[in-house]
Order: sequence, then structure tokens, then C-alpha cells
Amino acid sequence: MTNPLELLRSRYGEIPFNDELPWNDSIEKILSHRSVRSYLPDPLPPGTLELLVAAAQSAASSANMQTWSVVAVEDEQRKEELYKLANNQAHVKQAPLFLVWLADLGRLAYIAESRGLPHVALDYIELLIKAIVDASVAAQNAIVAAESLGLGTIYIGAIRKNTQEVATLLNLPPFVFPVFGMCVGYPNPEVKPAIKPRLPQPAVLHRETYKLAEQEDAIAHYNDIMKQFYTEQNMNVAGDWSEHSAERIATLDYLKGCKNLRQILNGFGFKLL
Repeated sequence: MTNPLELLRSRYGEIPFNDELPWNDSIEKILSHRSVRSYLPDPLPPGTLELLVAAAQSAASSANMQTWSVVAVEDEQRKEELYKLANNQAHVKQAPLFLVWLADLGRLAYIAESRGLPHVALDYIELLIKAIVDASVAAQNAIVAAESLGLGTIYIGAIRKNTQEVATLLNLPPFVFPVFGMCVGYPNPEVKPAIKPRLPQPAVLHRETYKLAEQEDAIAHYNDIMKQFYTEQNMNVAGDWSEHSAERIATLDYLKGCKNLRQILNGFGFKLL
């Protein structure tokens, strides 16, 4: 078992607290998470996909409506198309399995219509939020399960830059929205990604009430930690985390195709009232 303090040091760039901590293999696996961008071509053992979906379906679901689905893509030609639509990220076509996680209100619409009932609640943004949350917690369960099996994963949000094209490629019906993709496969042992430090807990953990101003010191400290991380990883990255993040929201350049998402969702049937 990995030394808990050393693992926490990797996750935060320092040992964040020295208390005697409850610890087990599950916590170790979760804290060891890292994004994998290089995969072996080896196929997954039979039943792996179904087991990952079972783990995903074991996540919480709002009102048990289960408003998500997932499209499993293993066909090389279809992965090639998704690679192009996801900003040419090589791992999309390199991984043996690519999962597209969907906010799926189409199933509820179909059930209501088959019973002669309206589905006016689907016009409201609250239902879409529920579906996105359902898809997200299901996907994270799948990632925890995959990593417990020695697999690597990475989320691919770039599919939303070409949402309409992705929907056409996957034959998505109305009221179904591709939230993100996910690569799944065996990590290339020659490429060992580091655990990337996260913000100090004083920036994200608020006790009793939210306190924005009190995050300033923690954010400044994190900027230093990330500079050190970039140096250790031989990454030629100018500036700090705050600068990078602020620049991303300063203009619409970072959003690219996502800036028209409201119109695209309207085209999918979501009125977003």
C-alpha cells in the first residue's frame, strides 16, 4: 500500500494535514487518479464494458429517473471520426474503448409519448441539469471501477466543440445530449503521468458558510505549487494557474464551438425554460 502522506503530498504538492487518517484501498485508488493520454492497443477482457456500466448504474440517480445513457465506441473508423471532432486528441483513437456519456431525456419523452402523456417538464432547464448530474456521477463511478481493474481513463470534454456532428455520428434522438467522452484502456507503461496537484482545501472547503475573500492566500500558494510541478515535470509553461485560468475566461476563444451551445440544445429539443 502507498504511504498515505506521500500520496497526499502528490495530490496537494505538500502534506496538507498530519492527523492520523482512516485509510483503505478504495481511498488510495481514488487519490491516485491521474489522466492517461497514452494507451496500449490491447483489447479489454470480455465483460469489462458491462462491469463498468454496472458500476455506473450503481451511482445515485435523481428520483431514480436514470436520465443518462452511454454509447460505447470500439469501431476504428468511428473512433477516427470522434478523434477529429474532439480536437485531434490522439488518445481518442488510440484507446480500445471510447465512451460517450449522454444526458438522456429522450427515453423519458419516449415513455411519456407511448402512454399518451405530455412531457412539458422536459422543456425546463432543471431536468437537463438533473440529466447532466446523473451522467456525471455515473461516469465517475465507471472511472473508479476501471482504475480498480488496472485501466486508465481520461475525460474528453472537447466533443462538445462539435456537438451536432457528434450527435449525428452516434444517431442521437431528440432530448439526448452528449456531455463528454471518456477513453478507457490499459496505460502505456512507458508513459507515466504524474498526479497533478489540486487546490489547497482552504480554497474549496467552506465550513458553515461560503467565504470567497479567504481563498486568496490558498490560491496564491497553489500558484507556487503548480509552478514547482511544471518545473519537476519539465513542462515549459509560462505564468501560473491563476493566469492560465483567467485567460481562458477573458474571451470566447477558449469556448470555440461551445459558445453556441444554447442554440444547439434548442435544436435537440431542449427549450431551457
